[in-house]
Amino acid sequence: MSIENASARVIVVANEKGGSGKSTIAMHIAIALIKSGQRVATIDLDSRQKSFTSYIENRRAWARHYSLALEIPDHICPGAGGDPAAEDEAAASKIFTDAAETLSGGYDFVVIDTPGHNNYLMRRAHFAADILITPLNDSFVDFDVLGTIDPVTLEVIGTGHYAQMVEDTRRQRQLADNVTTDWIVLRNRLSNLGSRNKRLVGEGLQHLSQRLNFRLVEGLAERLIFREFFPRGLTALDSLDEATLGTRPTLSHATARLEIENLLNAMRLGIAIDSGATARARDAA
Repeated sequence: MSIENASARVIVVANEKGGSGKSTIAMHIAIALIKSGQRVATIDLDSRQKSFTSYIENRRAWARHYSLALEIPDHICPGAGGDPAAEDEAAASKIFTDAAETLSGGYDFVVIDTPGHNNYLMRRAHFAADILITPLNDSFVDFDVLGTIDPVTLEVIGTGHYAQMVEDTRRQRQLADNVTTDWIVLRNRLSNLGSRNKRLVGEGLQHLSQRLNFRLVEGLAERLIFREFFPRGLTALDSLDEATLGTRPTLSHATARLEIENLLNAMRLGIAIDSGATARARDAA
């Protein structure tokens, strides 16, 4: 049995650029799916950083400390006990086989967070993806993994190294299983102010979305609140009251929740979002 042949839909959150917010996005997707009644498992393939694993462990500790009934996915970090030998094809294949067996209890979704560099294990995760989500900070520095830019005109003139890898794995999946991976690129950490850079990056991504066949979705604004969620394992979708947060909710909490709801709706995951909770959070703030 392999993950890509399991009945669960596989969502992979990946980018060959660190610091793009992969773990934050993966956590919010997983919790949203659980809250909508889905059976969810999560996998952290970044055995060095383990940000996704730490996020879930923080959530478990916070729930225990305050006796909260927080949703927690079934989670594994296959390389946590040592070097996963990610460049070794046989070792990487075994990681995926073992993960599939561990998660054979019957799940609707498996959410996978990946390391920020290209190796066999990362490529195997891309091959397994039914939905690939690539958070991308809104700058030309991060844009480079998807496309190359003419320095004079700032027009797209080529395909970046990460985009080439995604194209290869999508083609392989199509040939092997007749499955077309739904690729979504998120413009993440967006500035609230309009700027020339923001406009040019947006135009470049629109051009690439047609060339590379991905869906472009606006992600999250640059908000301190998302960083503050991490040490407590919380998400913008949790009950934003003082008992859960450990502090009085602010308007930033309600705004962050609205952003996540808009993001999830744009992803077309087929889940119901409780939009009324946003109004309640805004009133509480």
